[in-house]
Amino acid sequence: MSFVKVYIHYVWGTKDRFPFLDSPELRQKIWDHIQQNAANKGIYLDFVNGYEEHCHCLVSLGSNQTIEKVAQLLKGESSNWINKNGLTQPKFGWQNEYFALSVSESILDKVRNYIKNQEKHHEHKTYQEEYDELMTKYGFVKYKG
Repeated sequence: MSFVKVYIHYVWGTKDRFPFLDSPELRQKIWDHIQQNAANKGIYLDFVNGYEEHCHCLVSLGSNQTIEKVAQLLKGESSNWINKNGLTQPKFGWQNEYFALSVSESILDKVRNYIKNQEKHHEHKTYQEEYDELMTKYGFVKYKG
């Protein structure tokens, strides 16, 4: 048996950054579903939260899991579930891209707290501002191709 502890902080937005997730009750229902779906698929989802047009997930990858596959499983299934249950109008979708950042075990509590406080955080900063800040802070470059 392999012992692996690799934490990834995922962030992804809704399609066209549309504020589909416009109520705390709807968001909680979706976060609960993502948590349950992750457990069913053997994905250790430590924490999930977000705001009107985006989602944050803190995941500990298993030895046979990839960043891409976990994102695909969480995003794809939740999008299908939201539409199947008619939770939003118009038709729901996540954007194709996502952030995936490694997280040191020494700052897990800080990252959990950041994810937990999304409602409060976005009283002062839009998702676009957060997105731009992450792109700059972590040196991400968008390539056209």
